[in-house]
Amino acid sequence: MAGSDTDWIGRAIGGETISAELTAGKISNEKQLGKAGFALSSPAFQAGRELDPSFTAIEEDAVAPPLEWTAPPPGTQELVLVVEDAASGEIHWLVWGLAGQRGQLLEGEAPPRVGKNAKGNSEWLLPNPPVGVQHLYVFQLFALDLPLTLMPGATYDDLLAMMKDHVTAVALLSAKFEGHVVEDLDMADLDDNE
Repeated sequence: MAGSDTDWIGRAIGGETISAELTAGKISNEKQLGKAGFALSSPAFQAGRELDPSFTAIEEDAVAPPLEWTAPPPGTQELVLVVEDAASGEIHWLVWGLAGQRGQLLEGEAPPRVGKNAKGNSEWLLPNPPVGVQHLYVFQLFALDLPLTLMPGATYDDLLAMMKDHVTAVALLSAKFEGHVVEDLDMADLDDNE
């Protein structure tokens, strides 16, 4: 996307290369980035750094990471979270129904409403890149000037259509994860090492 009008997304997340057209590039713009101090962060990882395996397909009991955000611009009616793979555009999480105010999602917390991810499930799609390949995941939080009327389980296209022309601010956060080999531990092997 060199030279495109969505280069601001890459700059906003530390100069990373964005191969896919992300939601922020489709329905928001650079002027809306961080408007009124609107920001997204996580107590579990630093912006642009590695996701802990406990939030990925590496861990058996993996859950969605915790997120925190500052107050959106005045007049915000609802917040929507979209998490995408920056290389493929694969949807990892669609969340809406978040109050238009400062807030958080705790680790593994069930959000108010969740839509279908790239696999057709209404849950956090665990990052699982190929072994030795690092992917970048972009967390995009949108402030909207109206509440959404979508039911849980809606598709990305349904959500995008309802959000279009109603975004007043956007906050971005990114995290990386490299595919690992998952080894099954045999309890007998552990006993031999004692």
